[in-house]
Amino acid sequence: MVDTPSPVTDVDFARFCEFLYRRTGILFTPAKRYFVDRRLAERMQATASRSFAVYLARLRADLDGEVETLINAFTINETYFYREDHQLRCLTSSLLPELVAQRPVGSTVRIWSMPCSTGEEPYSVALCLLENWPEVDRYDIEIVGSDIDTRALAAAEEGIYGERALMRLSPELVARYFVREETRLGPAWRILADLRGSVRFVPCNLTDAKTMAAQGRFDVVFCRNVLIYFDDASRRLAADNIYDALVPGGFVCLGHTESMSRISPLFRVCRYDDAIVYRRPREGEHV
Repeated sequence: MVDTPSPVTDVDFARFCEFLYRRTGILFTPAKRYFVDRRLAERMQATASRSFAVYLARLRADLDGEVETLINAFTINETYFYREDHQLRCLTSSLLPELVAQRPVGSTVRIWSMPCSTGEEPYSVALCLLENWPEVDRYDIEIVGSDIDTRALAAAEEGIYGERALMRLSPELVARYFVREETRLGPAWRILADLRGSVRFVPCNLTDAKTMAAQGRFDVVFCRNVLIYFDDASRRLAADNIYDALVPGGFVCLGHTESMSRISPLFRVCRYDDAIVYRRPREGEHV
């Protein structure tokens, strides 16, 4: 039996939060102490680390992928299909028509969902385009989902969901795009293979300019309900990286409690009937 690790001190807690912040941009305050202590104790016990100092040394060496496992343990994957669907309506009614207005038929439109968690958001984008954008077959649509949680990405590629994840979808949509399966946890629904194949999933860190740049430029970025976990410095860094990830004239959609105007001066505010979004200015256009 593995000995119970020694308790994490206030100094240990601060050092750990600083380590996680530098790796992910997520800032945990003392208000989250119980959550952090519990997750940290689980990982220390799993790695037979008798003290925080031993575990931190293991993280810094990272010879066995423990940092990735740790990050997976601390990410929050609360999502479901058609979450904040007013932005999906805006995508098909306003953003995409505006984006393709001056483009030839057959050109590529790139949409990025980050963090995509277990895939509900990028698959929702794909569903929404198929159901609501008549021009969908006239353009080459590329949808990318990214996250720092590799377990979530693996689940997204599997595309198997429980009843709660589908609660916002009509029975007709579920019947059209999902196949019911029986699992050890009960009934579940798997998204059709063709739809799974329409989304590419990649690991990516929102605060890492290098991994962001590796994905190229996008027309629309969905970055919803993650910046609330960052401090001001990480938010500004994330905003800079999103700006660089957008084509001139491209749009970013944030969560309903988030405002790019309070984070970065780089974007224009765009108010549509269905949603408020933010746009990287076009060439020669001022904010």
